[in-house]
Amino acid sequence: MMRSLNYRILLRREPEGGYTVTVPTLPGCVTFGEIIEEAITMVREAIELYLEDCAANSDYRKDDH
Repeated sequence: MMRSLNYRILLRREPEGGYTVTVPTLPGCVTFGEIIEEAITMVREAIELYLEDCAANSDYRKDDH
């Protein structure tokens, strides 16, 4: 069974339009969406890819998060 992890995100409206989303506990995990719903969908995917990359490179330890 896969364990569910929760991450706090920062959603920032950009002056030129759209939203930038960052995940403070995952350095470099940043994405963008034109609307809030898209930004949230994109950040879920970004987190998943970030964690897959960390696991593949042995940089991620479950007890750190």
